[in-house]
Amino acid sequence: MSTPTAPVTQHQQGRTGASPILALDGISKAFGAVAALTDISLSVGEGEVVAIVGDNGAGKSTLVKVLSGVHAPDSGTITFHGREVSVPTPAAAMDLGIATVFQDLALCENLSVVQNLFLGRETRRLRLDTVQMETRSWELLRELSAKIPTVRIPVAGLSGGQRQTVAIARSLLGDPRVIILDEPTAALGVEQTAEVLNLIERLRDRGLGVIMISHNMADVRAVADRVAVLRLGRNNGEFDARAVSSEEIVAAITGATDNVVTRRAGRGATAAAAPHPPTPAAAHHDPEGDVR
Repeated sequence: MSTPTAPVTQHQQGRTGASPILALDGISKAFGAVAALTDISLSVGEGEVVAIVGDNGAGKSTLVKVLSGVHAPDSGTITFHGREVSVPTPAAAMDLGIATVFQDLALCENLSVVQNLFLGRETRRLRLDTVQMETRSWELLRELSAKIPTVRIPVAGLSGGQRQTVAIARSLLGDPRVIILDEPTAALGVEQTAEVLNLIERLRDRGLGVIMISHNMADVRAVADRVAVLRLGRNNGEFDARAVSSEEIVAAITGATDNVVTRRAGRGATAAAAPHPPTPAAAHHDPEGDVR
């Protein structure tokens, strides 16, 4: 049984109502006989957070790699600012304005924060301009309200939330319009998760389109504007994050409305709605004297 989606809202065209920055239409990708993605459609607007959720094997990782230029789609179109584009390589994605922060973050723990931010794109004149790189590093971290004591500290000395901040700050160096975050709160504690969610809010406030891959329904509903569900490599529902319940999202992820979560919620709703038996004071005597 299909799950009804929440009412379509302005968020589906971005928070401003403008055309989406990035749109996918009919994207398919197969690896031999295995169809990883089939006819996927997705869009993200300016200043909008779109969460992509789904079970293991739903196609989330493949979709991220298509958008970041790791895999080329077999069919379908990618539109960026209304223009059809191709994303053949990760460098092409970055040049286009699509930045991806993968789950492993790809940071060098023995290097400092500033060295990680500018690794491979160092500022040079006659020699390395360390002053300019430090200045730019502090600018980025202040924009993100990062809680990092110094840009000279090795990444090995940072918490998980701080490392996520460094990885996101590095992605902003290329001035992207869309940022893809792959499981940004995975394996983080409560305080660090809150720090990363606040960071996502600040990215949205900067007018960026944010695509967030996540398994955590609480995190999704905390920051997302829309939730797109993938199941077995296909679209299986799109919801307004403010209107949808976690049970509806779980039902779309599993492909059925009859599961332990929805049954538990249904039992609670039934118990609340069930009429209570009349009290003795409410009993009614008929003319023959029988109590009804």
